Amino acid sequence: MHHSKKLINSVENCVDDALDGLVACNVGMQLLQGHRVIIRADLKNMKGKVALLSGGGSGHEPAHAGYVGVGMLSGAIAGDVFTSPPPGSISAAIRIMDRAGAAGVLLIVKNYTGDRLNFGLALEEAKADGIDVEMVIVADDCAFTTQKKAGRRGLCGTVLIHKMAGTMSEMGMSLCEIVEKLNVALGKLGTMGICLSPCSVPGSEPTFNLEADELELGLGIHGEAGIERIKMMSANEVVQKMIDHMTDPSNESHLNLEAGDHIVLIVNNLGGLSCLELSIVAKSAVKYLEHKEVIIERAYIGSLMTALEMGGASLTLMIVNSEQLKLLDSRTSAPGWPNAGRHRLVRRCKILSAPSLEPESSLTAAEPGPFVQKAQLVLDKIANTLLQMEEELNELDREAGDGDCGVTHARAANAIRNLLTSNAVPGNGHQLLLCLGRIVRDHMGGSSGALYSIALTAAAQCLKDNNNPTAWAAAMSTGIEALKRYGGAEPGDRTMLDSLCPAADELSKLTDEDGSELQVLANAVQKAEEGAEATKDMAAKAGRASYISSAQLTRPDAGAVACSAILKATLAGLEQPAPGEPAPEEPAPEEPAPEEPAPEEPAPEEPAPEESAPEESAPEEPAAEEPAPEEPAPEEPAPEEPAPEDPAPEEQE
Repeated sequence: MHHSKKLINSVENCVDDALDGLVACNVGMQLLQGHRVIIRADLKNMKGKVALLSGGGSGHEPAHAGYVGVGMLSGAIAGDVFTSPPPGSISAAIRIMDRAGAAGVLLIVKNYTGDRLNFGLALEEAKADGIDVEMVIVADDCAFTTQKKAGRRGLCGTVLIHKMAGTMSEMGMSLCEIVEKLNVALGKLGTMGICLSPCSVPGSEPTFNLEADELELGLGIHGEAGIERIKMMSANEVVQKMIDHMTDPSNESHLNLEAGDHIVLIVNNLGGLSCLELSIVAKSAVKYLEHKEVIIERAYIGSLMTALEMGGASLTLMIVNSEQLKLLDSRTSAPGWPNAGRHRLVRRCKILSAPSLEPESSLTAAEPGPFVQKAQLVLDKIANTLLQMEEELNELDREAGDGDCGVTHARAANAIRNLLTSNAVPGNGHQLLLCLGRIVRDHMGGSSGALYSIALTAAAQCLKDNNNPTAWAAAMSTGIEALKRYGGAEPGDRTMLDSLCPAADELSKLTDEDGSELQVLANAVQKAEEGAEATKDMAAKAGRASYISSAQLTRPDAGAVACSAILKATLAGLEQPAPGEPAPEEPAPEEPAPEEPAPEEPAPEEPAPEESAPEESAPEEPAAEEPAPEEPAPEEPAPEEPAPEDPAPEEQE
């Protein structure tokens, strides 16, 4: 195996160089400073119109930046090659559109977990700031005959959604109207791909291998496995097999195509197919669709959504009506759309200052009152717990993922420690959760960072007006609902939800200030730990682990274990008295003391001489002088100092 040749300057800068080149050759585009975001140059013309944003990993060019222009997208956000764009850049694009006076922002997102999470997080943050934002998810893949938990993948049909949405925005339709009409179109959209040769991310080996006489049906645009490998056959036979599979009623993801339907056809080059071959595929597709007595209203051919240099093609079919045809026929300046007009190139500044991503109500540190002091104790417990568990979480994650769960949680813990060191803990629950949401978003990384940030940002909205126990219980439930909405998982899918949901159910029993709060939380912690442990017997249905055989998953899910540990650390922090606070809980440590007859049980197990020593010191409590010769005894008080920090004072008292 060897790295494939790429005509680039460097692996690290290939995405930025590509965006610079696109902007340099298109007068209607500009870059957003500090972000991989391309936006329309005529932002002033967006006032009063719905702004349209899309994006995803790079490597699918011209998608999505090539579809920025009048009559299509207002902006596109690019990630690294085959990697979802960061939520911070998505948020910057949303705020630029809002600042330009747009009448709402629509996010058009392909159905991949990373894209849903990062765009979903940016959406929630924007909504929290009062910006009108909605999202439509494109899931047009017709490959899999049975529905996957993650849903159908988003493929080349996304481009048709860009085009129709762009026309509706120019017509002045409202955000609600556009979303409604797009959802109708999404139900009549299907795509199927075929691959002859693999692609390779710059600096890496090919993502998979195909024999010289093989092709793969239903492959994804990132090199994900398809549904079947077959022997090479003619273009006519391949196209017939693709369309038959797409329209087979026994296929759960099929397109319900019937004779007499009016359709739009896209014959899309996945990147490495020659133009000659693509035209042959187009001829085969038109011929076979006409044979099926389907009326082809429009046909587009070219490289509309690629997978780097993958040798292959995809066919997209959309059943349309006359209104939708008008939307597709309207003029656009986007360079990636077939038959788009060209412009003379001019030299000018194409860098726009980026807006601040801080919310309008900035988070400021509060005086160290009771709330802040208690929050500091809780956060300190959480950070210490996650750092201590780093290797344990990594080990659990190696069974089902890439083994970095502990690393990502440790990054969050260190960021929380920095917050504590800077004495910047906000003074109420609403601002605290927003602050933590941004910390994990910016420092944690991975899907975990997006998931925690989504949950915290959504949960914060429940604490705007109240900080009582029932408000916190409602906040947890709201955060969990956001996780379900954007992550696509449910309890029983072997995820963090299997720990969080039982705990939330227990917390729903909270009532305002009746003195039972810590006991209810302790019960919730127990439920979370039981839920995490139960994941070892579950089949994974969401996330990366869903691609692993359930027979290989024998230990608890790392994310669920981490969540239960966070809840346990929260309880420990709340049980610990704040500095200067009268210690109402100090009697509590004395209650476990009577339980320490337990040491007398192990005592008989030890040699008789050793038993006598502790027995003498135990009854002779006044003989405080005796421990002096027994120098181990002074060592026992030493562990008593961490005892206040430990959630279990029973060990020392």
